[in-house]
This record gives sequence, structure tokens and C-alpha cells, in this order.
Amino acid sequence: MGLQRLARPLWILSGLVALALGALGAVLPLLPTTPFILLSAFCFARSSPRLHDWLLTHRIFGPLILNWEREGAISRRAKIAAVSMMAITPVITILIGAPIWALLAQIAVLAGAATFVLTRPSPSNNAN
Repeated sequence: MGLQRLARPLWILSGLVALALGALGAVLPLLPTTPFILLSAFCFARSSPRLHDWLLTHRIFGPLILNWEREGAISRRAKIAAVSMMAITPVITILIGAPIWALLAQIAVLAGAATFVLTRPSPSNNAN
């Protein structure tokens, strides 16, 4: 009984943290947006129907989540934004003078992430 009472607040807290990280990721090139928004939807689905519904009907995040839940799809607009930020990130890393090993590791990780994003289908409803 004690764990059940703790589970809901922990899911809500996790969802809020993921949502905050996703929102930060929209403006910070080193932080992804989509995975954190999807994680927040997952957490809210287990803890708060009100927060989950709010996220699903959100003007910006709602379509992203619904496309993923329905089809495992990422819109063309989201792909372009994600890959653009991934391309800019190593440039920023060079400009701040990070060590070469950090740059190479970053490029390897970002190449994998970009491959994943680009190989997801686009939504069948042709949403951008």
C-alpha cells in the first residue's frame, strides 16, 4: 500500500521534470526535445489524466505525441528541426573549444540519433 501511494506523485514529478527538460531542449542545442516530451506523456498517462489530456491537446506537443503513439511517426517539420539542431551542436562544441574526443563522441551519438529520426516514417495524415 505504501508504494502505491508514492507511485502517483513520483510519476507526476517524473513527468514534470521530463516536460521541463523537453521545453528546455526546444531552445538549447545540446538537449533533445522529443524524447523528453514523449517520456512526460508516458509518465502523465500513469499518474494524471488531467495532465496527460493537457499534453495531448497542447498546440505544439500534442501532434508530436499523437503521431508517435499512433504510428511511431515523426513529422517532416520535427525531423528538420531535430536534424538541424544536431548539425549545429558540433559547431557550437568547436566554438567553445571542447576537446577533440568530446567532439568525436558527440558526432557519433548525434549521427546515431539523426539516423533514428530520419528513418522514422512521416505521419500518414501528412501533418508537418
